[in-house]
Amino acid sequence: MTIFWIMTALVTALAGLAVLSAARRGAQAESVADRDAGARELAELDRLKARGLLDEASWTAARAEAGRRLLAAQRADRRPVSCPADRYWVLGGIGAAAAASLGLYAVFGAPGMKDQAYETRVREWASTPEALEPAQVAAVLGQVVKDRPDDRLALTMLGAARFEAGDPIGAASAFRRALAIQPDDAQSWARLGESLVRANDGAVDGDAEAAFRQAVKLDPDQLGARFYLGDAALARGDVAEAEAMWSPLIAALAPSDPRRADLQKRLTEAAR
Repeated sequence: MTIFWIMTALVTALAGLAVLSAARRGAQAESVADRDAGARELAELDRLKARGLLDEASWTAARAEAGRRLLAAQRADRRPVSCPADRYWVLGGIGAAAAASLGLYAVFGAPGMKDQAYETRVREWASTPEALEPAQVAAVLGQVVKDRPDDRLALTMLGAARFEAGDPIGAASAFRRALAIQPDDAQSWARLGESLVRANDGAVDGDAEAAFRQAVKLDPDQLGARFYLGDAALARGDVAEAEAMWSPLIAALAPSDPRRADLQKRLTEAAR
């Protein structure tokens, strides 16, 4: 907590310094239009007229144009100017905001309370599992696996929770550990492949394809694995392999299921 207050004071001081520096620069700023250059241009026009190089009409038009350019430059280059005393008003506002924040924290916060340890929060989450977010479920299961590293069921549940929480790499790690305990679990091989696909932005790489093939080898009814294997086969132009993988999947889907029509359409288009 002491470090927090030190960092808060440091950030507040740096913010005040930045504002004061900017205000000081603003107090010195003023219009940067080159008035001398404008005067020289007008004088040059007068000399040209005196030497007979400009008639009355040309001289009048040239002076009018030069005047318009000078006024436009003055408007474009005009910068805001602040009074040096404005710096103290700004600094006072920063100080008042900091003091108000501290006061509100002292009234509504808990300055003397220590930070709750992560393990304590995980134990509290475990007491109400029905109200947890996927990331919290993964944290609870991670603690279970830490206590029981050889619990295959806990590892598969941890992999599923991490997958739902958007952590496909962590999910793949959990499924690999579960498969090290029971390598003939077709479902875990399929979930490992899905995790690798998500970690690879939807692409079925070599590791994911190997996991899906192992899942189908152990259980030909792993339809999710069949879908990804067929998708990978289509991507490399192997229509026969895709059809072999998707035929059981198409047969398992109801005729009214739009996914069935989509798979058949993709096979038909790829065969042309």
